[in-house]
Amino acid sequence: MQEIKLPEDFLKRMEKDLGEEYPDFLKSYQKKRAYGLRVNTLKVSVKEFCHLSPFSVSPIEWCSTGFYYKEEEHPGKHPFHEAGMYYIQEPSAMAAAELLMPEPGEWVLDLCAAPGGKTSQIAAKLEGKGLLVSNEIHPQRAKVLSQNVERMGISNIVVTNETPERLAKCFPMCFDRIMVDAPCSGEGMFRKEENARAEWSLEQVMLCAKRQKEILEYADQMLRPGGYMVYSTCTFAKEEDEAMIEGFLKGHAEYGIPMHKVSESFVKCHIPGTYKLFPHHLKGEGHFLAILQKGEGQSVKKGVVNFGGHIKEKKALIDYENFKQQVGLFMEEENYFLLGEQLYLLPEGITGLQGVKVERPGLHLGTLKKNRFEPSHALALAINKERVKNKISFPVGSEQIKAYLRGESIAITEIKEIPENGWCLVLVDGFSIGWGKVTGGFLKNHYPKGLRMNL
Repeated sequence: MQEIKLPEDFLKRMEKDLGEEYPDFLKSYQKKRAYGLRVNTLKVSVKEFCHLSPFSVSPIEWCSTGFYYKEEEHPGKHPFHEAGMYYIQEPSAMAAAELLMPEPGEWVLDLCAAPGGKTSQIAAKLEGKGLLVSNEIHPQRAKVLSQNVERMGISNIVVTNETPERLAKCFPMCFDRIMVDAPCSGEGMFRKEENARAEWSLEQVMLCAKRQKEILEYADQMLRPGGYMVYSTCTFAKEEDEAMIEGFLKGHAEYGIPMHKVSESFVKCHIPGTYKLFPHHLKGEGHFLAILQKGEGQSVKKGVVNFGGHIKEKKALIDYENFKQQVGLFMEEENYFLLGEQLYLLPEGITGLQGVKVERPGLHLGTLKKNRFEPSHALALAINKERVKNKISFPVGSEQIKAYLRGESIAITEIKEIPENGWCLVLVDGFSIGWGKVTGGFLKNHYPKGLRMNL
């Protein structure tokens, strides 16, 4: 393992903060980091995944859907990954959403969401019920977030690309729970990310702390009375961690610490409800967690969506309805929204998004073209085999699924049950992975070009 050179100012501060634990902390940087994945229970149960998994996995203590895997196994290059059956995530990063504990039907905000690990974890806990608003201020990172939302098959979500300030004006005291995974100096990632080490400085710590304070204030404006907020970072700096929460509580006496349980490997800080995750205490990187509950009071009534693109005339949906009939697609009550030619299914009950930059206003159903409808990849990944009649499933290790992921057409004349001509849902071992079009004994490939793999 290559020796990791840590910043001198960082080492001096950690030695002072950790005392007798400092040598063990230093030794952790000589060990290989842990690798983790989290099962997407929107698509597959933990029990079924463990039965199907080709990887040597072992459970992560603080996350019931999380597992360690071996570095050499490369689960990111597997068809099950493309089907959204799991999300590759650093093990310690799974702790924050577990602490937030969202429940089905709630309104939840992930304020600093890219690349989407905590968003997808929250979405699985919501079970498709309620509303998840997932925000990322940086446009390119917002696109990555949207792509991961698509792969994980999340339907009750709006992905926004906004500042916390503008979002707070749109959602005053609206959310039951808020995740604030704040941008930070990244000290906890020094073992796995060279850039984090290269860019770190004491000045950067203070700049991050100033930004985090502002973000927390805007998060407070969006949290309903009685609601819960989790603040997390991947740094050890007290200015960004304990001192941040201590300062927030001094200015917000209405907040308290709810009852909760955490792993015994988490180190309790002097402020109740706050924890440090150290690499010499657990198999994972460095993190800080804090959970807060807002006091009871009057909150804003949850409103209704007003994007300005609702479809009033059913005739605009004729081609989409024809597509549904052809593939035998069953969808529940639908709240349609048309953005140009793009047809979306909106989550129920969102409010006041006029003037807000929206990367993904809901589930993208597809494109309404002249006299035809073309289904989206997002739709394929958001539905399961029970909701479609016209489908075809290839075994996970087969040449057919490899050819499909490469973007090739596939001969299907030797398959026992050939789907009817037209659009058909493609599955891998029974899990949806994309669309194809059947014609004359061939499956024409409609797997997105940007996702194709050389298997």
